[in-house]
Amino acid sequence: MKQILLIAMISLMIFSCKPDNKSKLEKLKKQQSELADQIKALEKVIAIENGKDSGKIAIVAVNEIKAAEFKHYLEVQGKIDGDQNVAVSPKMLGVITSIDVKEGDVVRTGQVLAHIDDAVLMQSLAALDTSLAFYTNLYYKQKRLWDQKIGSEVQYLSAKNNMESYQNLIKTTKEQLAMAKIVSPIDGTIEDIPIKVGQTVSPGVTTAFRVVNLSKIKVMADIAEAYSAKVKTGNTVQISFPDLDKEITSKVSFASKFINTTNRTFSVEVKLDNTGEEYRANMIAVVKINDYSADSAIIVPVNVIQKMNGANYVYIAVQGKTNSYSAKKVEVKLGQTYNGFTEILGGLKEGDKLITVGYQNLEDGQLLKF
Repeated sequence: MKQILLIAMISLMIFSCKPDNKSKLEKLKKQQSELADQIKALEKVIAIENGKDSGKIAIVAVNEIKAAEFKHYLEVQGKIDGDQNVAVSPKMLGVITSIDVKEGDVVRTGQVLAHIDDAVLMQSLAALDTSLAFYTNLYYKQKRLWDQKIGSEVQYLSAKNNMESYQNLIKTTKEQLAMAKIVSPIDGTIEDIPIKVGQTVSPGVTTAFRVVNLSKIKVMADIAEAYSAKVKTGNTVQISFPDLDKEITSKVSFASKFINTTNRTFSVEVKLDNTGEEYRANMIAVVKINDYSADSAIIVPVNVIQKMNGANYVYIAVQGKTNSYSAKKVEVKLGQTYNGFTEILGGLKEGDKLITVGYQNLEDGQLLKF
């Protein structure tokens, strides 16, 4: 009814207007169009509220977008190792005659852990000592004669050479005897003794003991080659230990420059203190390395992002002239994704009302109810 009266009034004004009233006529026509749109929108809202047109409105929930810090982490599985974890090997071939420690013993640098059969070397040393005594006595006799200008210089030098040769032989034999003792190269704890008394051991082949010092530990992990440009020494890292229900923050202390040709990975290490001795060698550690950060980023849940024809888009709620809200389809440019959230590099701004519930079957311009 109101619309008919408005049209009648405008018609009367048209017939009575003068040429200089044309601008007023155009203005009234514009107002008529705006009023018609508002009437149409209100009719839809009233119909929805009365339950007569419920299929044309979408029930949604929205979140106002606010800029926040965003961090992306590369997550891999690693393990704990002692900063000093040594497999002790014998230095000479022989048969084990005694093992002087047991697993769990705390040892010091240079402490004897086991003995290798040295009976032959001991016999050789005894024979060399006897020969050295003889040649030493002969040398001093020859020296006294030479000092008195008796005898030849050749006899004197020959006696001196024989004595010094046996001295060197004894020195070498004693060094070999020292090698018959397997000693600890570090302070630590005996973690494994894979040898037995009577077993023949070989240098560089047999592992006699494993000595580990866990006062300082390191978490080791292998990273795929694709991340070599992002993961560097000094990167922030979060390490969680599932068996301890514990998480700590540290920094990458070493990032290898060598790519393993077998699995195309490189290794990283994070050094940690173990003063409380709660960590154990080979314990599983989940390593999360921060390879990207943004101080002020637009972040949205991954699930609200839809894709069509190669384009990514979301829906936001926009307010109309009648204070009602409608859905607007917005194409977005995606950045990094982590832990269920994606950084938006373009398309959204702070203050936009992102539709987070009920977005699946929306249409662009569809009326909304929160």
